[in-house]
Amino acid sequence: MTRDPGTPVIGLAVGRGTGPELADVFERVLGALTTGHPGAVTIERSPRLYHSYHSLRGESDVAAVRGLTAADADHYERFCRTRAEQGTTAVFRTAVNAQSLYLVRRRLRAVKVDLLGADGRSLLLVRDQAQGFYTGDNRHTPGEITRTMTFGREITGSVVRYALRRARQEWPDGRIGRIVMAYKFHLLDGALDAWVSELAAELGVEIGLFQPDTVNRNLITHGLPDRTLLIAGNEWADIMHVMLLDRFGSDRQENRCTENVFLDPALAGLTEYQTVHGSADDIAGRGLVNPVATIRAAARVAEGHAGCPGAVEAVEKALRILEERGISTPDLGGRHSTTAVADALLDALDAPGAGTPADDAPAGGS
Repeated sequence: MTRDPGTPVIGLAVGRGTGPELADVFERVLGALTTGHPGAVTIERSPRLYHSYHSLRGESDVAAVRGLTAADADHYERFCRTRAEQGTTAVFRTAVNAQSLYLVRRRLRAVKVDLLGADGRSLLLVRDQAQGFYTGDNRHTPGEITRTMTFGREITGSVVRYALRRARQEWPDGRIGRIVMAYKFHLLDGALDAWVSELAAELGVEIGLFQPDTVNRNLITHGLPDRTLLIAGNEWADIMHVMLLDRFGSDRQENRCTENVFLDPALAGLTEYQTVHGSADDIAGRGLVNPVATIRAAARVAEGHAGCPGAVEAVEKALRILEERGISTPDLGGRHSTTAVADALLDALDAPGAGTPADDAPAGGS
């Protein structure tokens, strides 16, 4: 069958653990949100089921783990490059092994972006995933691992420039309250300080470069001014994301999705969406994984990449209905299965293809 050239194509990459269950939720919700819209969508699923850290732990030795890690990274990088070359603007990915993921993020120069808001304040977190400890290479000798990492002026400049562009997009009147960079710069012989000073002068902005512990202290003591643009090294931002969600996002990690943007020019225009939570291998196949973050990712893809304005608002309204009805998975204190929550969500949307109401479906059911 010939594909309509006007049909949006969305990429889908699935990891082990609860990935297959969440991929099904994503496809159902995206299909419901886009039914009836011109062109609907086509989903291109990666043919590889990528490893989680848990699944890799079942391998016989370190060499096997390294080989599979590299193979997953190479395959996913090719998948993203191919999708970008063919005009895809969005990929949804479930959780995969972090080491494979960060090899790809280094090669494609990724940043993670999350706009948080509470009490009339907003915080734009731009997480530098393209350099630093997470993107390092390992060298193994008996009883020892040496990890080598890189920081670069060019990459730092790309991250800062993107962060400023994104801030001006999120706050169209151009007002940015404060620009803060949180990096362990004292370990870099003054080089990062110099790069940031040069960038600030070049871009005509004031940038505060702070140690992560200083940012933490200021956050706890004073909070952060409204419209703070926070550009952060991945080592700190990964750990602090949950706290920032609590302080500025009024949301649980399990319910949150974020986006990754690739700064490699060959992938311009491709955005990767993911859940903030991990692969949750311990509950895989039991129908217990919380689908809310995946549902929200589907809404953002539908609205931002499939011509469905209002999809995000519609899904948020439906999620509020589920909350009022007490429909949730066990991690949120409920007793409903993954499928039951998705069914109820589709019913609340009143979308074609919605499942039957699932108020009484027990956890673990399908």
